[in-house]
Amino acid sequence: MTEDEMIRYYAKRAYEYERIYQKPERQEDLKQLQSTIAGSFEDRNLLEIACGTGYWTQFACKSAKSIVATDYNEAVIEIARKKDYGNCPISFVKTDAYGLDGVAGPFSAALVAFWWSHVPKSKIESFLKVLHSRLSNGATVIMIDNRYVEGSSTPISRKDDEGNTYQLRKLYDGSVHEVLKNFPAPDDFVKLIEPVSDLPEFTELNYFWLGRYIFKPSAERDAS
Repeated sequence: MTEDEMIRYYAKRAYEYERIYQKPERQEDLKQLQSTIAGSFEDRNLLEIACGTGYWTQFACKSAKSIVATDYNEAVIEIARKKDYGNCPISFVKTDAYGLDGVAGPFSAALVAFWWSHVPKSKIESFLKVLHSRLSNGATVIMIDNRYVEGSSTPISRKDDEGNTYQLRKLYDGSVHEVLKNFPAPDDFVKLIEPVSDLPEFTELNYFWLGRYIFKPSAERDAS
């Protein structure tokens, strides 16, 4: 699936996207993630990557001082705009996560929910470089995504030469789409984050993983 095809897929999937959060066996994990997101951004100006329909934005707004929520798909942003975010100032920006054009920063926090798994392995470092270029020293970064669980996750349909894995997804209209879906191991995450953080954390729940770190560029780390 090309990037253009991915955009069209998520546009078609927009109104059924949140059904992935309805699986009964995942509810305890989801409650833990919701609580973590809701309480992690006190007095922080938050940058959210791939906000989708605003499902996680509605928890982040419980503590964030402000939120700039980004996505490349106007169809999901339109759904996100209709949610209630209380008194938290929120702006939605249509932009590519690999460039973040129109997003200036710096931000004191970032949330990346269910995006890492859709980034090809060859592009993950460039994505992180762009993300980090929008963050201030000491920014709190939280990432969450799926673990692969046999019997609960959509089966892997194939693996390419780079090691990316794919799933076949069927929408309500009957159409079937091949979607890139990677499932990093803890070491994969830690090795990529260690250059910009002293103690990156990677927590595995039953069905999801949660990565957390404090952004601290090498120059600032050396100075301390």
